[in-house]
Amino acid sequence: MPAFGAEAPNQPPGFSAVFLRWAPVPWETNRLVLEVSGIAKDTLAALQSTNWPAANWPALLSVFVEQPGVEPVPMLGEHRIEGALLRFAPAFPLEPGLRYRAVFDAGQLPGADSAVAGKVTSILQVPVRPERATTTVTQVYPSADVLPENLLKFYVHFSAPMSRGDIYEHIRLLNEANLPVELPFLELAEELWSHDMLRLTLFIDPGRIKREVKPLEEIGPALVAGRRFTLAIGSGWKDANGNRMKQAFFKRFTVGPPDRDPPDPRRWGYQAPPIRTREPLAIDLAKPMDSALALRMIHVVDESGRAVPGQPFLTERERIWKFLPQHSWKAGRYALIVETTIEDLAGNNIGKPFEVDVFDGVARRLEQKTVKLPFELK
Repeated sequence: MPAFGAEAPNQPPGFSAVFLRWAPVPWETNRLVLEVSGIAKDTLAALQSTNWPAANWPALLSVFVEQPGVEPVPMLGEHRIEGALLRFAPAFPLEPGLRYRAVFDAGQLPGADSAVAGKVTSILQVPVRPERATTTVTQVYPSADVLPENLLKFYVHFSAPMSRGDIYEHIRLLNEANLPVELPFLELAEELWSHDMLRLTLFIDPGRIKREVKPLEEIGPALVAGRRFTLAIGSGWKDANGNRMKQAFFKRFTVGPPDRDPPDPRRWGYQAPPIRTREPLAIDLAKPMDSALALRMIHVVDESGRAVPGQPFLTERERIWKFLPQHSWKAGRYALIVETTIEDLAGNNIGKPFEVDVFDGVARRLEQKTVKLPFELK
């Protein structure tokens, strides 16, 4: 994200080394922090000491929102010392089109002579950018049209990096009457984004899934077998550049019976590719699996246990796992290595149903971390 420029600050006599700068926070639209540099090390240490009253921070460094005909409004935020800098992190993103005045009063520093010290100010006008609505939802997983009543999560993929914060204002689960389902999602303060901000993990509230827990008994399940639902993603959601999405997205699906059976690799089948070709190995997983975990937790190794280089992908509504080798297959023994923490759509692991910790009391747990499935190419 490009940095917003600010006017050069007014430097009072004796404080030419102090400088105010607005620095961007990666991947967050209009999220800037104010940095003050040039403060002596011993002064920074005094600011960090437990004797420095927290109530003194606003007098030392403040940011005001200025609008014509309106009294300047002080911004809420957090002051902190990081390395050689004093930083002010606003509680909310800066709004395009508004004017912000930052004031650093050197006379409020520990041991400063207020009669000699002065104030350093900096003005920031956040530019209004013309909106270019280009970002779309490219895919939602699971991709199937029929999903289990105890579905655990959705993955929402975007065509460009998105902005963080207030995601639940833009996502709705609608019932057959197109009315919002009450509190269907696990609304986490720490949103579950991929590093590149292209994929959001959206959990159904487990309390609306697991039997014999209060949310399920008091409110009922978020999804009900035999009924139709829609996952709706509104076009008002902004991407990392502050632009609204190109269009809303709707995933309509029917709910089937709950799935409480753990994945069983012994039931998986495979289609062997011909040797001396790069045709993919195909594994029938017996039921749709969690797309992100299936791509990360299934591996192909050769007879000596070395990883076979290649690219996995999923087809048939995440039921068929395929592996495209980087080089042609050779005759020999191979194995599929599956991590036991892989999940199906309901969160069941190999050897462990999703609800086992709540009420089942299963005595035997699968101790090994992986399952090995040998196969041979001739």
